[in-house]
Amino acid sequence: MHWTTWLRTAKRTPSAVLLAAQLGSLLVYPLLEDDPARRALFSLLGISVLALVILAVRTSPTPTWVGLLLAGPAVVLLVTQAFSDAGWVQPWSAAFEAALYFYAAVGLIRYMVADRVVTVDELFAVGATFTLVAWAFAYTYIVIQAVFPDSFTAAVDPGEPRTWLELLFLSFTTLTSTGLSDVVPIRPYARSVVMLEQVAGMLYIAMIITRLVGLSSTRMSRGPVGQTGHRSAVDPPSNTTDTAT
Repeated sequence: MHWTTWLRTAKRTPSAVLLAAQLGSLLVYPLLEDDPARRALFSLLGISVLALVILAVRTSPTPTWVGLLLAGPAVVLLVTQAFSDAGWVQPWSAAFEAALYFYAAVGLIRYMVADRVVTVDELFAVGATFTLVAWAFAYTYIVIQAVFPDSFTAAVDPGEPRTWLELLFLSFTTLTSTGLSDVVPIRPYARSVVMLEQVAGMLYIAMIITRLVGLSSTRMSRGPVGQTGHRSAVDPPSNTTDTAT
């Protein structure tokens, strides 16, 4: 497939690009876990993909400039983190990244519920929004860990600060309500935010996904109206009666 075809496809379905980038990064993060500088550079790539998606989803009523305003400080702090040994930078960059990912998730939710027509890109946005929320809470956990040390513990090295991948794993298991994480919040504020993520995961499935599935089912049951103007068999009959010729 020619690169222009890929470009047109990405332009039509930017949420699919974001979802693919987010899921692909899950396989790359373990390779960068021991090198914070390389992980910071990789996070820059994730922000660039996210910025492109924010620009592409123009039907969202969420202002694009706010997302770009949040991305600016995050980019500067990530570059600083990548090329210096300043440990204090990570919580600050995580705070801006969390705000950016939450804002992008809100934008995609508003994009999905803006009308009653479910497009292919909106179906990809269901998964992309879920990953955005998981990333946002994981960055929030980094901030909590910096403000309140020893907020999280685990079976391995219980007294050590949890790594980015561990907190991302905690976020995914909490958001999906699987309860498979070996990372446990042990301080009150950490537990409060984990409970908020549990509620967010339940509300997302109950409100957003249920609505989109309902709209998709209604559209499929009614069937498309063809170019000849014929309705499907399940459509209500017309009020007019045929006259004999």
